[in-house]
Amino acid sequence: MSTLRSFTASSTFRTDPPLASPLAPIKAAQLCRILIVDDDGDYRCALRMHLANEGFDVVECSSGLSALEMTAAYQTASLILLDWRMTDMNGLEVLCELRRRGIATPVIFLTGFADEALEEAALAAGAADFIQKSRGLSVLGRRIKLATQSRRPSAQPPLFRLGPLRLRFDISRAFWRGSEIDLTLTEFRMISKLAFEAGHEVTYRELYDLVHGKDFVTGYNGVGHFTNMRTFIKRIRRKFQAIDPSFSCVKTREGYGYCWIDE
Repeated sequence: MSTLRSFTASSTFRTDPPLASPLAPIKAAQLCRILIVDDDGDYRCALRMHLANEGFDVVECSSGLSALEMTAAYQTASLILLDWRMTDMNGLEVLCELRRRGIATPVIFLTGFADEALEEAALAAGAADFIQKSRGLSVLGRRIKLATQSRRPSAQPPLFRLGPLRLRFDISRAFWRGSEIDLTLTEFRMISKLAFEAGHEVTYRELYDLVHGKDFVTGYNGVGHFTNMRTFIKRIRRKFQAIDPSFSCVKTREGYGYCWIDE
């Protein structure tokens, strides 16, 4: 019996072999372990089976305390999916304790409700993303795939500069005029795409592919990404303007997409 499996005697989590799936498994996920922390057993089971079908090695805990115990003993997870509201500790308390202990494993919050203040608190504490459970398992799976792919080594330099903008790719953080912007991982990828293409138009579709992966279809006739992108960009602009009210680098190209115009 492996060390990881023997640990189930003192906490509530387990690993399971990937289930049969008509979909091709995610190649990048083969060596990626996901830790699910959620006290809703039914949701946890459904998410575990979905991610296992996609080729991830899945571990699960039913409480924040058991998650802290597991990470302290082994620290083997590549990504943690953390429920916001649990009976023993809330997700934010778990995240803060992980960071206090020096555990830098990326965390994506899962929540059954939308609250911008909670999202900002999670990001300020070091979360990589904040996703509503209502988005569905297939959407969540794509966001996880993108998050885990972004952790793989690449030729991208760790720091990118463009005027007052600084992008730290080693920690997926953006800074404007020296102040950190609390962007989600998805928003960080969008700003990176716009900044790399500064002065050139980036289509709605190109940006939407950063959210759910290439060729994901949404909305009536597959054009729902127009509305989705407007919502994303509005949130991004608001976050930059909270630091700098004069921020206006992200320009709309009506009917096409957006363009970063450097100051």
